[in-house]
Amino acid sequence: MATYVLVPGGAHGGWCYQRVARILRAAGHDVHTPTLTGVGERSHLLSNDIDLDLHIHDVVQLLTYEDLHDVILAGHSYGGMVITGVADRATDRIGHLVYLDAATPVDGQSLADISPPQMAAARAQGEIVAGVEVVLQPGLEPIPHYGVTDPDDIAWLTSKLTPHPYKCFDQKLRLQNEAELSRIPQTHIVCTNTIPYRDAALLARARANGRFWDIDTGHDLMITEPEAVATCLLRTAAG
Repeated sequence: MATYVLVPGGAHGGWCYQRVARILRAAGHDVHTPTLTGVGERSHLLSNDIDLDLHIHDVVQLLTYEDLHDVILAGHSYGGMVITGVADRATDRIGHLVYLDAATPVDGQSLADISPPQMAAARAQGEIVAGVEVVLQPGLEPIPHYGVTDPDDIAWLTSKLTPHPYKCFDQKLRLQNEAELSRIPQTHIVCTNTIPYRDAALLARARANGRFWDIDTGHDLMITEPEAVATCLLRTAAG
């Protein structure tokens, strides 16, 4: 049995992995789908204290209190920032990192540094809620409906998305254990249309190690292609 922790991207909660988690659990695996502070069912906790560091701490706390080890830690989109920080701070608990059409930061980078046009577009449509700058209101995403096209899926997605504190996207990731972090195997599962915008050398290394898959679908691949995503995650567990 493998242990998966699936971290959502901006404006999403753990709910976005329902379809993938169902498949993984049916195959006998342990699956955790945390929601980060301030979004989804935890949106009532919105405050100016929410940043990237807090979201990293959210997941580290899950690993600690659930006593999880040898974890396959996956992150979607902004979740790539989070899982990189988690692996840096809890290296001994992580067996594999999986980037799901995700940011792949290095020390000193923020998501705004990695994706400046998208983050600038999101911020231009942001607003202040309870004194907190939030972005990615449903229907105002830089990628319309996160690449979801099925009307029923769009309705379901829109009903659950919540605005995201902008501070999370602006804070730079600070790594403390880069040598240990670099030894954790990585798998990259990306949407085909994003390949030209990604680090070619990083993807080439992943491909050479048999740890790269692309799926021809929209950005929210865990919603639009859950079977394909789950199959890749199962292959990751199988080595």
